Amino acid sequence: MGDHVLGVAMNGVTGRMGYRQHLTRSVLAIRKDGGIPLPDGSRIIPEPVLVGRNERKLREIAERHEVERWTTDLDSVLSDDNVQIYFDAQITHAREAAVRSAIAAGKHIYVEKPTAETLDAALELAKLAHDAGVRNGVVQDKLFLPGLLKLRRLLESGFFGRVLSIRGEFGYWVFEGDWQSAQRPSWNYRAEDGGGMVLDMFPHWHYVLEHLFGPVRTVTAKTATHIPRRWDEADQPYKATADDAAYGIFELDNGLIAQINSSWNVRVNRDELVEFQVDGTEGSAVAGLRNCRVQHRTTTPKAVWNPDLADNAGYRNQWQTVPDNTEFPNGFRAQWEAFLKHVVSGTPFPHDLLSGARGLHMAEAGLHSARTGHTVELDEVTLT
Repeated sequence: MGDHVLGVAMNGVTGRMGYRQHLTRSVLAIRKDGGIPLPDGSRIIPEPVLVGRNERKLREIAERHEVERWTTDLDSVLSDDNVQIYFDAQITHAREAAVRSAIAAGKHIYVEKPTAETLDAALELAKLAHDAGVRNGVVQDKLFLPGLLKLRRLLESGFFGRVLSIRGEFGYWVFEGDWQSAQRPSWNYRAEDGGGMVLDMFPHWHYVLEHLFGPVRTVTAKTATHIPRRWDEADQPYKATADDAAYGIFELDNGLIAQINSSWNVRVNRDELVEFQVDGTEGSAVAGLRNCRVQHRTTTPKAVWNPDLADNAGYRNQWQTVPDNTEFPNGFRAQWEAFLKHVVSGTPFPHDLLSGARGLHMAEAGLHSARTGHTVELDEVTLT
């Protein structure tokens, strides 16, 4: 059997994430390594077609990486039978219309999240893809990173005994842009452009909780715009209208409680930019993007509260590091490979547009909870 050469329209690769993680470290890296081997001896070889609005940037990227095709005309790519997959990493409010057109053209769909601006729109995209019979997937990269893969290993081994709770801390200081340039784009802080911490990160927390621990039942959230004035890429001040911090409590179907704080206004006092602590009856773990540390019940120190004396126990030093025991590829590339295999061979791929819609459902519930001060119960999200 011959190799499977798949044309992949990549829309949004002039942005930081689309360029670094999806184009160079995933699709081009796969192509450079000769493709993805299949059991029958054939290979899947992705051939990117760069799509976007900025002709100059597209040309520069194409020349830099020896990509033959690029265009500012999305319709021409969608009408090309040699292009089988449409990938979207655009700004959120531009995604829905492009994905809708790609589904209508019969392309397989792989997109960043959130998949749309509203749950209704995200569900409609999932239904359209299902009815069209096209393979579809949503980027859920954190599940493929070493730290969470080690955490999954612990969960599947029964290390924790009965899991009791999950606590997450995420974020770092994003400079306002006046005296030092911001390291995130300005649209992230404008609600009218689809920005906001909840829309950005709650879909991530949803798939982490759902795939590792169980379905989310309720959401209680508080949001804030701690820094109301920022400076954009042209060094012009603007009003930050989106939430830049979110504090959430999530109850899972199995009774677990997860607390996750997310903020662009916090100075890091952690080993990694995101960490999840999981506590169970038999042991605990703290997992970041790459590392994971554990403490078993048999090595748990007996802490005693005494504010009158200095505590020299050195608690952090009493945890053990979980070994790699394998090589971990780039998480984005790992999911790209899984999706490309899904397209060619039909191998299972649970990270579909419906999963993405469930993540957006939790984000909307979080925003509603923050507005009303009430706990919001999540309805079941299905295609029917």
